[in-house]
Amino acid sequence: MASAILRRPWERLLAYLVLSVTGFIMVFPFIYMVLSSLKPSTEVVQVPPTLWPSEIRWSNYLEVLSIVPLGTQLINTIIVTVLVVLGWVFTSVLAGYAFARLDFPGREWLFGAYLATLMVPFAVLIVPMYRLMLVFGWVDRLEALIIPWLFTAYGTFLLRQFFMSVPKDLEDAALIDGASHWGILFRIFLPLARPAIATLATFAFLYAWNSFLWPLIIISSPDRKVVTQGLVDLQALYAARVDLIMAGSTLAVLPTLIVFLFAQRYFIEGIATSGLAGR
Repeated sequence: MASAILRRPWERLLAYLVLSVTGFIMVFPFIYMVLSSLKPSTEVVQVPPTLWPSEIRWSNYLEVLSIVPLGTQLINTIIVTVLVVLGWVFTSVLAGYAFARLDFPGREWLFGAYLATLMVPFAVLIVPMYRLMLVFGWVDRLEALIIPWLFTAYGTFLLRQFFMSVPKDLEDAALIDGASHWGILFRIFLPLARPAIATLATFAFLYAWNSFLWPLIIISSPDRKVVTQGLVDLQALYAARVDLIMAGSTLAVLPTLIVFLFAQRYFIEGIATSGLAGR
């Protein structure tokens, strides 16, 4: 019935119009932020506000990078994010395959216990994690932002669900041909799991890039902070310079937008296919 209605030209036009208006409303704050980052400081706060800058000032970005070590903090964020993404994908692939395809004692109990960690609030873990970082000597070091986050129960669950949806006949045929579990994983399962892996990598990127509370607790040196901390420092030091705050926010948001635009096809495919197995 829905598909029949959408075939009518005026109904389809109305649907496109509603979706276009909704999309514009959602993307307008980002457009306003980018345009405000290019305005003079007095023009950003003028009343009534204007959308287009009367004078484009790319120097706002250079000023932000010189005032706060945002360039260094962006590099720190990139390093942390790349390593966390690689860690999520690597450990989730191995654990997801083990829980989906390998039979070992206590598999279901162990998977349930691992999945139950998702229900533990992060606030409960802050104190013991900080004490653990003190023991390892990782306070105020990037290792504290990377190593504790290389494992994720969500990624394990996502990859396990996808691996369970792969037909058992493919695995049996490979075993008959003499393939090992490592060969099956890397030659059969990984090529099929690219949408699910892209989905996991996208989630990991957004999580690591936007992380704020844990870096705020564990990192104090300006040259070791990440970009979310740099934005807070920028707002605290230059609250009256809205143009600079907008420029810093644009630098922080732009990488996440670019990653999502390039990965959205795999992201949607992963969401659609990773939950097929209900076992």
